[in-house]
Amino acid sequence: MPSALVLMNAELGFENKLVNELRKTPNVSEVYAVYGVYDVIVKVEAPTMDQLRDTIATRLRRIDGVKSTLTMIIVER
Repeated sequence: MPSALVLMNAELGFENKLVNELRKTPNVSEVYAVYGVYDVIVKVEAPTMDQLRDTIATRLRRIDGVKSTLTMIIVER
């Protein structure tokens, strides 16, 4: 199953709202609020690569309060 880790930066004050929205998003399997360079780490899993791309591009990146993202596709062995 295609999966990715998405590192996200939130607009100031939107961190909790972003985490709550991400937890309700289809294909999102894990959400972690973190301290450091990024504010949130999200694991996304989908049945196909197209659905994975769609979830990241049209759902995650368009949530209010998202400032920037860095996506890392997980390579399965």
